[in-house]
Amino acid sequence: MNHTLGPSKLWPSINFPFTLAPMVGLSHVALRSVVQDYMPAGAITYWPTEMLNSRRLPNQLVGETPETLRTDRDNYLVPQILGNDLKFIAPSLEKLKDIQVAGIDINMGCPVSRALKHNYGVALMGEPEYAWRIVRETKSCCEIPVTVKLRAGLDHLGDPKEQERHFDHFTDGLMKAGADLLCLHPRMASQKRKGNADWTQISRLKKRSSIPIIGNGDVQVWEDALSMLEQTGCDGVMIGRALTSRPWMMWQLGEELGFPAPIGREGERAPRTPEEEARELGVALKKFVLYCFEFFDETFANKKIKFYLRVAHPWLNFGHSLCKKLGKCRSVEEYNENIDLFFTSSSLSYSKFTDLTY
Repeated sequence: MNHTLGPSKLWPSINFPFTLAPMVGLSHVALRSVVQDYMPAGAITYWPTEMLNSRRLPNQLVGETPETLRTDRDNYLVPQILGNDLKFIAPSLEKLKDIQVAGIDINMGCPVSRALKHNYGVALMGEPEYAWRIVRETKSCCEIPVTVKLRAGLDHLGDPKEQERHFDHFTDGLMKAGADLLCLHPRMASQKRKGNADWTQISRLKKRSSIPIIGNGDVQVWEDALSMLEQTGCDGVMIGRALTSRPWMMWQLGEELGFPAPIGREGERAPRTPEEEARELGVALKKFVLYCFEFFDETFANKKIKFYLRVAHPWLNFGHSLCKKLGKCRSVEEYNENIDLFFTSSSLSYSKFTDLTY
């Protein structure tokens, strides 16, 4: 397969065109550690964090908060910043130097009402000049790559042609302002995760861009990730909730690209059948539980585990039963015992989960 590995233009050692998406409450050190366990041997990518609020970061102990904890495996860590004011972004960047970040990502795609209310996230797409200034001024106070994650746009323009012209104008401005990479989730703000992501918009952006373009949206299984690369010509694919639920997707993709198996799984093949994938979820869950208790205190670990289960279980038949069985667990031992009991069932299977409203 031909792919240009756009991120390697920013970070030369990168050789793997897939990465985890920044997701609130999910893209923290414990989940990254699970996904890293499934990375093919020798494969290198970059690692976004979950959204970090630039108004809070300057007053935090960066590297010690749950959102900014990192490990030695978090090479090419690229924190995602939610913000719209350089007086907060600049000191945030200064604080992030403490954890040796490889780049900074500006969120211009979050569609939640709180972000819109405060002119964060995708709301910035409604004020192009202001958004470009944020990129330009962020570039002026750091020496690392600045990336932007965005959506297809807002909905107030109505006419599709006018939407297209606005998007082109907006992204041209981001590139002129100095953005080093753009990641496009091709849904409108109002869609959130509903409806279909329009991959043709990724293709259009790639064809008219001078910088690397990462695609995001509607990647449910490894075949989708490869299809996005082939159909859009993008430089890489960012995978969100499906990778949360199928962290072994990195292993599957590595096999397709000719990489060796993950360290510790030498001589094995990635799970492929619905039954194999269901059993692997049990393995991944135990990893996630262990990492949560390693990195977080007991209360926070349990909170993160329960949230993870709500996101991961819809791909598994009887997933609701899994949530119920693990709902009262409080220790690593309790989780492991109940996970083992649940996953001894021979009727478990995994599927391509298509209800993106979840």
